[in-house]
Amino acid sequence: MDADKKEMFRQLLLEEMRSLLTEADKTVHGMSTDDAEHFPDPTDRATQESDRTFELRIRDRERKLVNKIREALDRIDSGTYGICEDCGAEIGEGRLKVRPVTTQCIDCKIEEEQREKRS
Repeated sequence: MDADKKEMFRQLLLEEMRSLLTEADKTVHGMSTDDAEHFPDPTDRATQESDRTFELRIRDRERKLVNKIREALDRIDSGTYGICEDCGAEIGEGRLKVRPVTTQCIDCKIEEEQREKRS
């Protein structure tokens, strides 16, 4: 992969990480206010708690994605970005555009999913 494409993917990854961190920050600030007095009805309060739990699950998934983005940025720096960790083949640019944090080529990913399905 040439330097221009690596830089394009770096910017794509950095923008995604900025977006995820901004959303996480909004969640933290939104949850820091005490809404107990706004919901005297227990049902309304339970709905709010359920919504918060759902949002926290989403943020946890996003936290894991941020870690994968950091790992992908490290691979760009080390020169291993875009190379399948299983077979060593180059990962297609189309696949990287769709899933820039991927570490496997499409063939290895399909094979892995088939193994998981069988077990």
